[in-house]
Amino acid sequence: MALLEICCYGVDDAVIAEQRGADRIEFCAAPKEGGLTPSFGALKAIRQAVSIPVHPIVRPRGGDFCYRADEFAAMLEDITALRELGFPGLVTGVLTEDGEVDRARMKEIMQVAQGMAVTFHRAFDMCAHPLQVFDTLAELGVSRVLTSGQQSSAEKGLSFIRELNSRSGVPIIMAGAGVRPQNLDMFLDAGIKEVHSSAGRWTASPMRYRNPGLSMSSDATADEYARYGVDGDAVAVMKEQILRRRP
Repeated sequence: MALLEICCYGVDDAVIAEQRGADRIEFCAAPKEGGLTPSFGALKAIRQAVSIPVHPIVRPRGGDFCYRADEFAAMLEDITALRELGFPGLVTGVLTEDGEVDRARMKEIMQVAQGMAVTFHRAFDMCAHPLQVFDTLAELGVSRVLTSGQQSSAEKGLSFIRELNSRSGVPIIMAGAGVRPQNLDMFLDAGIKEVHSSAGRWTASPMRYRNPGLSMSSDATADEYARYGVDGDAVAVMKEQILRRRP
């Protein structure tokens, strides 16, 4: 039976995801950046709030996955903190300037993680030679790869996801990016063992007072009075789709 991972950007969302059938949580901050390392306070809170496995993302900033020395040092410190807090896994990824997996840095990550399950995230979709990168990640002991098949969505990249999934089985291939109830069956039909979805929706801020002439974002068009959260109904529907296929 396929495993359902839900990406959550808040502790309350993680609670909803667990209640509605998620098997695992990827925990992040900053949805508009595509997910950044959550705060220490949030990490402590989620450890107390849910019982299913939680894998926080370790990503110090948005943009590419080629990091400065100070950024990488901070990532290692964050991984140490996650291990000490008792998280069973984490989500991260590091590339070189040429779009290859940064073997030396990933080896350091694996050493610091000390047995935690490491997911290599969608940095994989930005690498230059994905099959070579996949083999390198296998050698390093990475547990799974989150991928859209190097396309803008997992649905568009399904053919390559199938190809990856037909390889050794380690790392596990987890399909993600645009996975929703409407297209989940195609991934299940393809034999994908794990699927990743934000199951998200934007809702209006509860603030009644708003200053329309001021923005805190570098993107002046951004709606700062919208919040991203988990749609519990979508999680429940996807879990039911998976359960219907149970032998």
